[in-house]
Amino acid sequence: MSPGNNTKICKALRCEEDGCHPKSLELIGEEPLSIHVEEKPYSVVMRTPGEEVFHAAGLFLGEGIIDSLSDFETIGFDENLDANAIDIWLKPERRKKIQDLLKRQSYVSQTSCGICGKKMIEDLNQVLKPAGNGFEMNIKQVADCANMLSDKQNYYPRTRGSHAALLIDDCFEVLSFAEDVGRHNALDKAIGKALLEQQLGKARIVVMSSRISYELVQKAARAKIPVIISKSRPTALAVEMGKSLNMTLASAFDKSKLNIFCGEHRIKKN
Repeated sequence: MSPGNNTKICKALRCEEDGCHPKSLELIGEEPLSIHVEEKPYSVVMRTPGEEVFHAAGLFLGEGIIDSLSDFETIGFDENLDANAIDIWLKPERRKKIQDLLKRQSYVSQTSCGICGKKMIEDLNQVLKPAGNGFEMNIKQVADCANMLSDKQNYYPRTRGSHAALLIDDCFEVLSFAEDVGRHNALDKAIGKALLEQQLGKARIVVMSSRISYELVQKAARAKIPVIISKSRPTALAVEMGKSLNMTLASAFDKSKLNIFCGEHRIKKN
């Protein structure tokens, strides 16, 4: 991502105690990305331009279109299309397995309206597997992970309008990082980057700048990542889903302010 290409300076009026004054503010960019599967339209998402291949790869893993990197035949830009369109080709055997999913184009992550939480979790459990045990961290490491995300954010300090996602391994080393105007897009890009670089299997922690919603739990579960940390609280449905999938959801502000909503067995208290 090039900051010069993905932000825009806009005029605004800032009002403070001494009155209102014109001010130039930097805002995060947003454009549509059209995703095609074998030249047929699949989805249009609004995102911050950049890292489109990573974005599409992470999105397709999260939505069950692929299970692994080997399910892709090719992924990239069509020379006949612009930079806001990307085309994906699947291995024939994979395409055969997901024909109904491609026809429906209504996977639960794309449409939550009118779906009750219980029914949604039942549907998701058909494609999601509970996380395994074995990985542990302490309270200080949780806070450190949250700080690592803040340290890496480039757009937010300038625009106050972007989200970020960070993937970390069991040695607390960064695997991938992404920023975007959308919180789902940021996670898709970070997961897709690790997937295409064949590092996703090492991921143990997702750190998000946004609240933890059920869609983010779903995406992390599809990527087989057991821990999600955020500075905002999760939704009640996200916690219900996290419990059903043996995942750890926590909100961390600093070492003295940590809320663990489920999966507390992974976080040591000393």
